Amino acid sequence: MEEKEFKERNEHNEIFSKAVRAGKRTYFFDVKATRGDELYLTITESKKRFSDDNGKFTYEKHKLFLYREDFDKFLNGLHETIGYIDSGEFPEPEIEEGNRIRNEFTDLDFDELGDDIGNKH
Repeated sequence: MEEKEFKERNEHNEIFSKAVRAGKRTYFFDVKATRGDELYLTITESKKRFSDDNGKFTYEKHKLFLYREDFDKFLNGLHETIGYIDSGEFPEPEIEEGNRIRNEFTDLDFDELGDDIGNKH
């Protein structure tokens, strides 16, 4: 894909953008559309860093893609987490379908997740 075609395509699928400056970081909230015209959100954190290697400033970016079907769960999780930070109190456990309890805190080592991938019991 040529650079011009990539730029035109990238500009086409961006519907709305909001930048929020917060100290040394800038957060970008971008609404984009898939090829099927489904809207989704990208959240990008951009931090300005000084590189000792070349003596210049660079931008370190981290991006999160959030799709419409996950908005409510994401917002609920974010709200509960911020509530915990503000109050120091754990949120009440919520009952979901099948009586599974959500919001339990667990010691989880992400290295352990790799062992279970592809293994069926």
